[in-house]
Amino acid sequence: MVKNKFVADYQINTSRKILFPYLSTASGLAEWFADDVSINEDKNFIFHYDGEEHYARVASLRSNYHVKFDFFDPNNLEETDHSYIEFKIEENELTQTLFLKVIDYSDSYDDEELESIWENLVLHLKEIIGG
Repeated sequence: MVKNKFVADYQINTSRKILFPYLSTASGLAEWFADDVSINEDKNFIFHYDGEEHYARVASLRSNYHVKFDFFDPNNLEETDHSYIEFKIEENELTQTLFLKVIDYSDSYDDEELESIWENLVLHLKEIIGG
């Protein structure tokens, strides 16, 4: 299946230290991103949504700046073109405005559908953090 890379920026009115746990911890992600998120004994994140489990490992992490989740199929470890979601917290140095950059590399959705999904997810996140 062909994968699609979706990139979008969302202005967030909060601090890095408040925002980052919502992007990088199981409990934070479970509040806005998925129905539930757990971590197994291998330190893999398990995202529960749409009645399915989606496995991911943290591919890269820089505290208060970015986190990248590399999704994989635990039954097909030979797969090399993994889907991933990356969250980057960027700041406009002139205005001191914080932005959440979302990079979603996956199959199954077109840009308009992904834009709508992420708009709703980030709106929910903003409601939770008050940003």
